[in-house]
Amino acid sequence: MGGDEFCAAYSDLADGWLAGLAGAAGVGPGSGMALVAVGGYGRRELCPGSDLDLTLVHRGRGSFGSAAEAVWYPVWDAGIGLDHSVRSVRQALSVAESDLKVVLGLLDARLVAGDAAVADELAAGALERWRKRARRWLEVLRSAVTARHQQFGEVAFLLEPDLKEAQGGLRDLAALAAAAAASPVVSDPRADESLSSARRLLLSVRVQLHRQTGRAEDRLLLAEQDGVAQALGFRSGDGRPDADALMLAVAESARRIAWAGEDGWRRVASWLAGPKGRRAGADRSLGPGLVLRDGEVTVVGGADAGTDLSLPWRAAAAAAELGAPVARPSLEALGRTSPALGPDDVWPPEARQGLVSLLGTGPAGVPVLEDLDQVGVLERLLPEWAPVRHRPQRNAYHRFTVDRHLCEAAANAARLVRGVRRPDLLLVGAWLHDIGKGYPGDHTEAGIEVVGRVGRRLGFPPEDVAVLVAMVRHHLLLPDTATRRDIDDPVTIAAVARAVGDQMTLELLAALAKADGEATGPAAWGAWKAGLVERLVRRVEASLEGRPMEAPAPLPTEDHLRRMAQGGLQVSADGSSVTVIAPDRPGLLSTVAGVLALHGLGIRSADVASAEGMAVEVFEVEPATGEHPRWDGLRSDLADSLEGRLGLEARLAEKERAYSFGRRPRAARSAEPRVLVDNDASLAATVVEVRAQDRLGLLHAVTRVLAAAGLDVVRARVSTLGHEVVDSFYVRDSSGAKLTDPGRVEELERAMLVQLGQDAPDGPGR
Repeated sequence: MGGDEFCAAYSDLADGWLAGLAGAAGVGPGSGMALVAVGGYGRRELCPGSDLDLTLVHRGRGSFGSAAEAVWYPVWDAGIGLDHSVRSVRQALSVAESDLKVVLGLLDARLVAGDAAVADELAAGALERWRKRARRWLEVLRSAVTARHQQFGEVAFLLEPDLKEAQGGLRDLAALAAAAAASPVVSDPRADESLSSARRLLLSVRVQLHRQTGRAEDRLLLAEQDGVAQALGFRSGDGRPDADALMLAVAESARRIAWAGEDGWRRVASWLAGPKGRRAGADRSLGPGLVLRDGEVTVVGGADAGTDLSLPWRAAAAAAELGAPVARPSLEALGRTSPALGPDDVWPPEARQGLVSLLGTGPAGVPVLEDLDQVGVLERLLPEWAPVRHRPQRNAYHRFTVDRHLCEAAANAARLVRGVRRPDLLLVGAWLHDIGKGYPGDHTEAGIEVVGRVGRRLGFPPEDVAVLVAMVRHHLLLPDTATRRDIDDPVTIAAVARAVGDQMTLELLAALAKADGEATGPAAWGAWKAGLVERLVRRVEASLEGRPMEAPAPLPTEDHLRRMAQGGLQVSADGSSVTVIAPDRPGLLSTVAGVLALHGLGIRSADVASAEGMAVEVFEVEPATGEHPRWDGLRSDLADSLEGRLGLEARLAEKERAYSFGRRPRAARSAEPRVLVDNDASLAATVVEVRAQDRLGLLHAVTRVLAAAGLDVVRARVSTLGHEVVDSFYVRDSSGAKLTDPGRVEELERAMLVQLGQDAPDGPGR
């Protein structure tokens, strides 16, 4: 049973039950009382977890409390949510004059039981007052819709959208219907079959989500998407649930609703402003074929994209720069006339410059790009865009679908153009850097091929196409190296310099790393990573110019040596840096990492040194709760653990279970464990890179394996990619040499994979 059918049947069932309760309480025809469904229940959109929105309305004569209680109490006893009120017709209409929620609910009022004349009087009175005060109420409703969109985002571009509240969700249709009831310039969405189809799809998903979760859950979380896809028949060729197909359908439906909403509220704004409030006067020329007319960018003079490929981009750039929309008829005409380009078609220079101008407008250009996408311009002029359109990324490391991520990255890059020699390459490279995610295989390898083709299509000369390809090939080089390798090691710097090749590419990659990271999400970019990337870039610049690199601070420092000479266990903290000094012993790093995790500290990096039987370990940490622990308690637990008085493994396991209770997965699928042993990444140490599903105490577990293998960790770098971690360890054997024996390498990999393969929940604080 689909969403519409279920909601209607469930509403009918509720109607019958409530009518029986109301009738037994004397709420019948001619009684002067009516039980009225309002809001979503009034629209017969009752989902499994929905509340019953009810009003017992009367003519104001007699006592109504007992009748109301006879209906309300059985509903409460059944454990069903209830939003209720008891009012006279006059009281209800009076409240509706000042309460937006009440008046919107009454616009959908529907008789459930009782006196039909009373219910009709209420519904007619609410509609009359809504229309009479339309200008005031529509301004309030428009502001409420805007605030809701800002809070919940957009269904089409979020990886875990709210199907009801976000832009393009079900509540937008109800708001449009209310606007249509008040203003002649808005079409009723219920009369539009494409919007009705979109509503049915979202309603079906919402119904299944409620069924699956057993509660009124409207946010389509990653953990629920496979189940919803399976139930609604979204399956891949091999019969498995296809959540990507589900999310594509959700996005398409939401974009239709959002598109209609944007047009409807733009019309409302113009209607509210009236003739005097609109920007009047003569057309203002914006270039060939474009004018600013009545506050909108309009195509005039018979211009079309079939004869001028630059027209859509120039129109969009002008709209973004002016903060004025492209007129809907003009947008639709651009969609109709834009030619479908073939593999060998090349844009004229004017079209490429128009695209660069649009991307250079920054955040203002994002919605205009989406408008061009909505009418089909992007896919016609850039067919390589189609595979990334609405493509989900299925993990909480990313905020957006691939297409929106690319637009956001380009918008971020627009703020950085003054720092590079080729702003056009930065903007286009940022917009296309992840386009390979729409194609099979490794997204970087696929992107290299696609961007080479797109660069030629855009009309860039071969040397510029080569730079764009290099940006795609190396778009993760700087952040990955900065967070996973020792950037004080000359081998690291030389490897990056060879890959980058020249200063211009380096500055483009540095700007792209920032733009990409900020567009990905808060877990992908922050002050710590930005600082590491900046240090790496300075060192690579020096290498490319043949200058000596700035010397890294030695470890142990003179202060460390003085403190190490004092002996004993010492713990100190300075901001995000924690220093532990202790008698050297096998497994010390693992023990310290476990105690830090026990106290809610996630480790970003660790540097280790020893001298005269003492060790110093310097950690960069991040508190899971945002607050640092009590350092005296941490030191006490560390001392107890080192002396064998604290059952560290048991304590970590206990905290792991407590932390994971009720926690939702942060990716559709768990990360597959991998181990890489690299003897070429450093002159003095072997690099062991570990990839695994994040969990509490993971760093403790991994370093325990390294200690058991007789390896000393001299430096560690820790990266968290949402649900996955990539930890790199610079290790030496007991003689201070690299790990080169193939048998020992194989044994280490086997032991590490056994440890990583243990079933463990997600959680920070590694």
